[in-house]
Amino acid sequence: MIKRLFDIISALIGIIILSPFLMIIALLVVIDSRGGIFYRQIRVGKDTRQFNLLKFRTMYADSDRKGLLTVGMRDNRITRIGYSLRKYKLDELPQLFNVLIGNMSIVGPRPEVPKYVAMYSDEQKKVLSVRPGITDYASIVYANENELLANATDAEDVYVNKVMPSKLKLNLKYIDEMSFTTDIGIILRTIKKVF
Repeated sequence: MIKRLFDIISALIGIIILSPFLMIIALLVVIDSRGGIFYRQIRVGKDTRQFNLLKFRTMYADSDRKGLLTVGMRDNRITRIGYSLRKYKLDELPQLFNVLIGNMSIVGPRPEVPKYVAMYSDEQKKVLSVRPGITDYASIVYANENELLANATDAEDVYVNKVMPSKLKLNLKYIDEMSFTTDIGIILRTIKKVF
């Protein structure tokens, strides 16, 4: 109950304070390339419920048809403004609306696409017992995930067999340690990592 209240208040404050900045980003996205302002992707949330995760669009229209993973600076599907938005995690800001409507939390395991959730073991599926979040331990540890995958010969193989299992271990660690103070610590570490 306290976590949900914190999420609602934080998301509302964030949206209000950042609204001029959000409008500037939206304008830059529209000017930079053809397509909508937002990118919606189906993700799997708490109790396996699927929802539309919101991001500022950082790729050219219909680029996700060429694959779900992005591979750092050599991915030519990413727009000019998209590189900067991704680098500073600004593309994630619309997820404050996901938090406000209850699909997500500020802190929690990052939600995954159905394709990869289908690969989870029974143990790994425990991450679906809590509301997914904008940030978590894995977001901090794998802040440079795109660059890591860019250097791989087979990005999907590296993601499925190395990155994803490691991230899920961190997600399970979060569930074991979940508390208000843990969340505040993760938020502060995330801010530090971004800047």
